[in-house]
Amino acid sequence: MIKAEDFITQALSFGYTFFTGVPCSLLTPLINYVIQHPDLKYVMATNEGEATGIAAGAHIAGFKTVVMCQNSGLGNAVNPLTSLNFPFRIPTLLVVTLRGEQGLKDEPQHELMGEITGELLNALRIKWEFFPHESHMIKESLERAEETIAKEGLPYAFVMKKGVVEKTDLKNRKNSAYIGAGKVEGSFKRNYADRMLRFEAIKVISNAISYEDAIVATTGKIGRELCDLGDKDNQLYVVGSMGCASGIGFGIQYTIPQKRVIVLDGDGAALMKMGTLATIGYYHPSKLIHIILDNEAHESTGGQFTVSSSVDFCNIASACGYEQCYRVDNESDLSNAVNSLREVRGPSLIHVKVACCSASELARPALKPFQVKERFMKYLRSN
Repeated sequence: MIKAEDFITQALSFGYTFFTGVPCSLLTPLINYVIQHPDLKYVMATNEGEATGIAAGAHIAGFKTVVMCQNSGLGNAVNPLTSLNFPFRIPTLLVVTLRGEQGLKDEPQHELMGEITGELLNALRIKWEFFPHESHMIKESLERAEETIAKEGLPYAFVMKKGVVEKTDLKNRKNSAYIGAGKVEGSFKRNYADRMLRFEAIKVISNAISYEDAIVATTGKIGRELCDLGDKDNQLYVVGSMGCASGIGFGIQYTIPQKRVIVLDGDGAALMKMGTLATIGYYHPSKLIHIILDNEAHESTGGQFTVSSSVDFCNIASACGYEQCYRVDNESDLSNAVNSLREVRGPSLIHVKVACCSASELARPALKPFQVKERFMKYLRSN
C-alpha cells in the first residue's frame, strides 16, 4: 500500500499538473489529495467522456494531464479516446479503477466491466499496467508511461486495484459560492424558412473576432465550413468526439485564462454533452464564448431532427452560471452579440438559430488531425 502523496509527488516531478475525472470510492485518496494540493489543478467533470475532452484541451494548452475514473465510466470515454485522442495524438495518463475485480465481492453492475477492463484497454490500443502498490515502484511505472507516451503520443493507463492507496481525508472542501443566473437577452424573430444559413452565421462570427482569439469548431460541417472560409492556425477543427468541443475549449481557456476562446458548437453536439455547460458555469472561465449554431437537425447524417426545437439553451446556460447569454437569428444581432461578449468577464453563450442547409461540395481540412493540433498548439505558444 502507498500514500496518495507518494504517487502525486512523483507524478508532479514528471510534470503532471492538470487532473480531471469523475470520482470512484477507490480513487478517493488520490482525488482528495489533488484537490487540496496548491500546485495542482483539478476539474470535477460531469462524465468521463467530458473529462477526456477537457484534458485534451489542457494538453493542447501545454499541460500534462491525468484523467481519473472508474472502469465502468471508461465506457463513457470510449468515443473521445478513439475519435479524439487517437487521430489527434493526444496523450493523457489514465488512472482507471478495477471495480468488479475477480475474487472480490462487489456490486453486480461491475461484474462484466471487471472482467473486460484489460481487454477493453487493449482494444483501444492503450498500453496499461496495474497501478503501483509499493512506493519503490512508482517512479519506474511513471518512467514506463513516459517512454510509451513519448513514442506513441497516446494515452497510457494505470489500472488501480482495491486497497492499494491509503485513506486521505478531505479537510478543506473547496466549493465556490453560488454564482447565480446570468443575464439572458434577445429573441428569435424569423420563421424557420427565413433564417440565415449556418455558413453565413460562421462568416459573421469570423468577421467579428480577431486572430488573437482561439477558435474550437465542433465535428461535422461546422468545422468544415469554418475551414472553407479560410484555413487559419488559430482554428482547431474537432473531428469525431461529438459533444467534446465545449470541453476542449474550456480546457484551453481554463488553463490559459488570458486567452479568449470561441467554441463553435452544434445543437446535436451541445445536447450530447449538456453536462459540460454545468462544468463551465461552475468553474467560470473568464474569456470563453460558447456559440451554439442550431439548425434543429443532424445535418451531416441526412437532416434527421434533433430535440433542440424544445430546448432553451440560453436559460440552461444562465442557470448553470454563464454570465451573459443571447438569442439571435439574424446577421446584425449576431455581430452585435459577439462584439458585446468580448467585453464580458466570465463564460457567455450565443444561441443562434440557422437554416438546415450547406454547400453540396464542402471541402475538408487538408491537414491531418494531429497536424491541425500541432499547428494550433504552436499558435497558442506564440500568442
